[in-house]
Amino acid sequence: MKDVTPIPTPDPGFQLMEPMTGSQAAPAPKFRPQKFLFFLRKFWWMPAVGMALGAGTAIIIFFRTPPTFVSTGSLWSTEKLRLPGGATFSDDDENYIGVQSYLGTQSELIRSHMLMELTTNRLAALNPGKDIMNHLSDPVNIEVISSPQSQVYTIRATSSNPAYTPAYLNALMLQYLEYRKNIRRTVSDETLNSISEQVLKAERDLKADQETLNEYEKSNNFAVLQEESTVEGSYLVKLKTELSDYQLDYQLLAARELEGDSGTPGATNSSEIFESLRSSGAAGSSASVRMDAEQQIALLKADRERLSKYLLPKHPKMVKLDEQIAHAQKLIDVYSQQNHEQIAASRQALQIKIDSVQQFIKQWESKVADDNARLATADGLKQAIARDQGMYDRLSSLNQNVDIGSQIDQETLAILERAPTPAARSYAAGKSMLIRASIIGAGLGLGIILLMAMRDDRFVTLVEVTERFGDSVVGQVPEVRQISGAEPLALLENNDDRHMYAESYRNLRSALLYLAVDGRRPKVVIITSAVPNEGKSTIATNLARTLALGGSRVLLVDGDLRKGRIHELLKLQSKPGLSELLRQPDDPGKFIQAAELPNLAFLARGGITRNPGDLFLTPVIDQILARFREQYDYVLIDSSPVFAADDTSTLAPKADGTLFVVRSRFSHGREVREALELLFHRQARVLGLIFNRSDPSPKSNYYYKYAEYYSSANTADADQVS
Repeated sequence: MKDVTPIPTPDPGFQLMEPMTGSQAAPAPKFRPQKFLFFLRKFWWMPAVGMALGAGTAIIIFFRTPPTFVSTGSLWSTEKLRLPGGATFSDDDENYIGVQSYLGTQSELIRSHMLMELTTNRLAALNPGKDIMNHLSDPVNIEVISSPQSQVYTIRATSSNPAYTPAYLNALMLQYLEYRKNIRRTVSDETLNSISEQVLKAERDLKADQETLNEYEKSNNFAVLQEESTVEGSYLVKLKTELSDYQLDYQLLAARELEGDSGTPGATNSSEIFESLRSSGAAGSSASVRMDAEQQIALLKADRERLSKYLLPKHPKMVKLDEQIAHAQKLIDVYSQQNHEQIAASRQALQIKIDSVQQFIKQWESKVADDNARLATADGLKQAIARDQGMYDRLSSLNQNVDIGSQIDQETLAILERAPTPAARSYAAGKSMLIRASIIGAGLGLGIILLMAMRDDRFVTLVEVTERFGDSVVGQVPEVRQISGAEPLALLENNDDRHMYAESYRNLRSALLYLAVDGRRPKVVIITSAVPNEGKSTIATNLARTLALGGSRVLLVDGDLRKGRIHELLKLQSKPGLSELLRQPDDPGKFIQAAELPNLAFLARGGITRNPGDLFLTPVIDQILARFREQYDYVLIDSSPVFAADDTSTLAPKADGTLFVVRSRFSHGREVREALELLFHRQARVLGLIFNRSDPSPKSNYYYKYAEYYSSANTADADQVS
């Protein structure tokens, strides 16, 4: 026992013993739909009862509540007369925000406390002394409904009086239309007064601007001012032209003076300058004399250069030529001096003219600017008068249109249908309450079932077992459906038609064949469970038969000395059996019965013993198990449930291993865990869990669901092929 090591599992505080090594199971949600459906099938009556209670409560409340009566009327959007250029009313909500917003606004208006008071006052005034006066304080619920794709608005009134309801609704529709008309009239009057005030103000402004313009024209002699402005402008242009001419002449004289200083004769520019000098009084003869002198000097210099090749400088001819050249040069100098004086005088005269013209230009520019300012002021006054006149004309036209519009009824809503009398009784509230109460009752029942499913720790699927105890399940046995009241489930046969059921036991047999404890295959195996009725006896019997059909020598022992019933399943005797063998261990063979299968032997429980645990504590049981190990390949002991008696926890440590049965929809997780912990404390080897009566549907169990592999036709075909 000391070599047994614990393996941690997902359940805190729980451990499995080797050789059941397994990987950790992935965490999953605690709530699973399979468990909820299981509880729903079991407690289906809870939602039905809840629905019935809710419906019954709604019916009682309906009959104890005063009846309600409904009356309906309708308004519709009539045709609207549009006057060209006339003022018309417009609902901003309907035009800009949308029909839904417009409907909401009108609905709130109809249901307002103000309109309610106006309606009750109208009823009191129209029906004095009648029975309606006694119901004016009765509450009336109003609802406005818009018909799709139309301009018809249905108004629904609900109250507890069949006569008062239609009377109130008809008065409400009339009062609503009258209120809209009064509002429009009030708006028209206020708008007309406001526009009239603006017209008077525009008229006063127009008259004031006209008077200002008239006074201005009188004080400034406007006609003469315009003529003077034109003449002054023309004369100013003429002065600026003369100034430009004088400035050009002045610049030409400056250029002529520079040319004279350079001493370059005969240039084209000189002739142009001389031409301009004629207009300024310069003599043309001086210019011609200078030109003659310059030509004479040029000829004399040419003769001197020619004679210098043959004559000496002091030769009389050379001396004479030098004197002639000097005389001509003096003439040129005299001419230059005269020319400078003439140009300076001309420039001085031009400068005087330029200064004089510029002074005149400044004076006339001041006059023209003053005239233009006075003309601009007059134009501003005229524009102000034009603006005032336009504003006055528009306001006058708008005032006339509003005045005409206020005299015409522009209401676009009219009563399409009046509320009929008397009002019909309404069952809508009762139906709605009945439906809501039924749904609440059914939901309450489903909630209780859901709470039960969440709080219940019974295993419904194999996944829940692996979540709680890890990969410790060595096999699962599907549930076989039986008709209620039929005989107990038949044991497995050699060619059993229940292929899924049979294959599950073959799978369990394979698991047992390949399990190993301390390096050897377990031969003495105890099959137990936490509480009774989990199917351990049936599993032990069918597993023993499956092992025997596989060729193994199997001894099936009914170890439940208190209530064992395997002998009933095998249709054999209940005694003598194990209880007698424990007292007389000398010859075990006389207590063993032969079953119908060749390799299967059976040891019944024997006579009922009050304290069988005491027998399991004696060394005799160890001797008997050792002898059975030598005689049989497998010894399967069906023991009592762990919490039914202490027999199993006493016997389990003496066996090679224990298979623990967990029944679907029956075994509680807390009980299974505590039972396994008890076995571990007694140093029992738990080989694994068997999940019994699991859901056989393909969506829950995909093992061995292909029935065509086990049909007789396929078997015959396979024999022919082989």
